[in-house]
Formats: sequence, C-alpha cells, structure tokens
Amino acid sequence: MDFSPSLRAQEWQARLSAFMSRYLLPYNAAWHASVQRGEFPPPFMQDLKALAQEEGLWNLFLPTLQPDEPGTALSHLDYAPLAETMGRLPWAAEVFNCNAPDSGNMELLHRFAHDAQRAQWLVPLLRGEIRSAFAMSEPDVASSDPTNLQTAVRSEGDELVLNGRKWFITGAAHPDCRLLIVMARNEGESVDPHHSHSLVLVPMDTPGVTVVRNIPVVHHLAPDGHCEIVFRQVRVPRSHLLGAWGEGFAMAQARLGPGRVHHCMRTIGQCELALELATERTLERQMHGRVLAEQSNVQDLLAESRIEIDQARLLVLRTAWLLDQGDNSSAQARAQIAAIKVVGARLQSRVVERAMQIFGAMGLSPDTPLAAFWTWGRAMHLMDGPDEVHLRTVARHEIARARERLGQSAAWFTTPEQMRSEPHLAA
Repeated sequence: MDFSPSLRAQEWQARLSAFMSRYLLPYNAAWHASVQRGEFPPPFMQDLKALAQEEGLWNLFLPTLQPDEPGTALSHLDYAPLAETMGRLPWAAEVFNCNAPDSGNMELLHRFAHDAQRAQWLVPLLRGEIRSAFAMSEPDVASSDPTNLQTAVRSEGDELVLNGRKWFITGAAHPDCRLLIVMARNEGESVDPHHSHSLVLVPMDTPGVTVVRNIPVVHHLAPDGHCEIVFRQVRVPRSHLLGAWGEGFAMAQARLGPGRVHHCMRTIGQCELALELATERTLERQMHGRVLAEQSNVQDLLAESRIEIDQARLLVLRTAWLLDQGDNSSAQARAQIAAIKVVGARLQSRVVERAMQIFGAMGLSPDTPLAAFWTWGRAMHLMDGPDEVHLRTVARHEIARARERLGQSAAWFTTPEQMRSEPHLAA
C-alpha cells in the first residue's frame, strides 16, 4: 500500500494551499470579527465561494460525482491531504463546499435519493445555494446506540408524520439551512432494531419544526448552530422518504465512514498548525537564560506531538484507502473507521494541550487558534459517538478474529511440556 499523494492530489493541494494563503488567510481576522458582531455568514463569504468555484476548487470530496455535476471526483485517498490543508482554517471548508454536515448529506443524497429528491435537494447543495443538517442525536436517550432513538415517524396516507426532539444538530442555525435529514423510529413496528428506523427529508420551514435553542459547546456558541429541535405533528409527503423504509440505520452508517475520514484529516491539519505555532514559540521565548527550544522537557512535548501526528495520519490514510477499495461495511472497515475516530479526538486533545502549555496564558486567549482547536478537540470525544463506543467496536472485531483462530496461539507457548517434546519435521 502506497499512501503517498498521487500527482493529481499534489496538484490540487498546491492550488488549494495557494488559494487559502492568497484569499482566505487575509480574511481570517475579519471572519472572527464579523461573527462576533452577529453577522453570519460574513458578507464576504459569497464572493470567496464564487472565486473558489471559478478556480475549480469546489466539491473536492465526492468520488462518485458524475461528469455533469460540479466537482473534482477525487478519491478518498486523494482528498485526504486537501482536507488536512483545509483543517488549518476551520471555516475554510465552507468556501469550497466541503463542509460538514453538508458533505455527508450530499453523499447520502447522491447514493440513495430518487430523481425528484436529487433535483430538489442535491443539485442546490452541490451548487452551494443552500445548506442542510442531519438530525440524529436525542436528549432523552443514549444516542450513541442509534437503535435507542425515539423520534417517531408514521405513515398516514400519502404523508409521513414525525414527532420527537433532536439536539446538537450541527448547521441548523445557518441562515441558508433549508433541509433536515431526520432519523426516526418507525412508529408501531416491532422488528429487528437495525431495521426499525427511516430517514426522512424535512424542509426547515415545515409547520411543526421548532428550533428551541442553539446550544453552546464548552461555552462556545457556533454561529451555524448545534441546535435543539422539536418536531410536533410534522407532515411531509411520503415521497420525502430517503431510500427504503426501515433502512435508516444502514444509510446513516454508510454516511459516517467518509465523514470521519474528513473530520480526522481536518483534525490533523489543525494539529500540524498547533505544532508549528508551538515550535516557533519555543524559539522566541526564554526561561532561565535559555530559549524554550533548548529545554529538554519542552523538546519532549514537541517530539511526542510529531510522533502522534504522523501515526494518526497513516491510520487515517489507510482507512481512506480501504474506502476507495469499496470496503465501508465489513467488520474490518467498521473497526478501522471507529479507530480513527478515537485516535483523532485523542490526537487533537493532546497536541493542542501541549501547544497551549508552551504558549502559556496566551494559549487560553482568542489571540491564537489554540483555544478554539482545544474546544473542538474536546467535542470530538463525544460527537458521532463517544470514544468508549468506538473502542468497543474495535475490541469486538479483535475478539471475533481471536475466536476464528482459537487455540492456534498455543504454538507460541514454551511450557515445560512443550520443551520436553521433540519436534518432527514434516515429510
């Protein structure tokens, strides 16, 4: 396996890096100032998006794009270094129409939507004309087990009726959010829990949809929202069912694989930047007559971060490669996808924590991106499921493999009985 970026990926990454340096980074302070004033999206975002489209830096993430659809159709492995580059500036992905949750929703619609749904929702999403959200987590159950979800959907004639409550719905407060993809339990049905939920396309302006609040995360209020939403007798046409009735769980799982690769590569980009900032800081600050870079305990912090970043990158690239082989549902793929989720969250927490320690009090301030990176890293330990759930997935895969070869490991033992026995060469 060669995880080196292809020539095509290198060319796109160079174009992306140049675009970000020339057009986005000069606007970074203005973006933060605009958001603090309550102007969201900032007034210059549409101009930047239009410029990105002109440069062909648009929909970089979707391998299955058709020739008549806007984008690059890069493989998961080729897109990975681009996601890492975008991660250095957290708001950059939206400029290139590669931001979550829209990227995952576009993948869902591209794979499962019928023609009318594609025309109504996928086409404007691919063009960047609207935004969307994915409503899965709920406040009243342990949502890390999706079979627990209680928001209900029932069929009444030509309509679907939804009732329930969702929360931490990323993107739902964005002014351009027009679509919710809602995971709901099929009301009144008692079947296999993995086939008892469906995905329903719900326009944001549907009567009965109420945004209760935009929930701050670690005292940080995301302008596009992590919203709590109530659904009271929400009625949509039955044609708004995405995919097959009862197959919501499988479709949601299919959505998560590529999305986790994207998240983890953006995380690696943020960690690379955190390490760069911290390393330069060690050359600028002195303590006890020596720059921090000459202090052995500070050197340890830098070395540990470099080692962990490179380890994580290889694991994520291997996962991207697996997805490119068409493997996103095997036990191995599920374990690999779960593993990178844990590794990504831990990486961001550790690397950014070290960088903040090197910066001292300044690392806690909004003057550097470190505090925001740390907040995002802490959230990563819970979003898309807590670390413990993903560790369970990895462990169960290992245990299943052990069952298949049970007893074979005894050949590696050196018990007294084995040491007394004489080996016999096979004929």
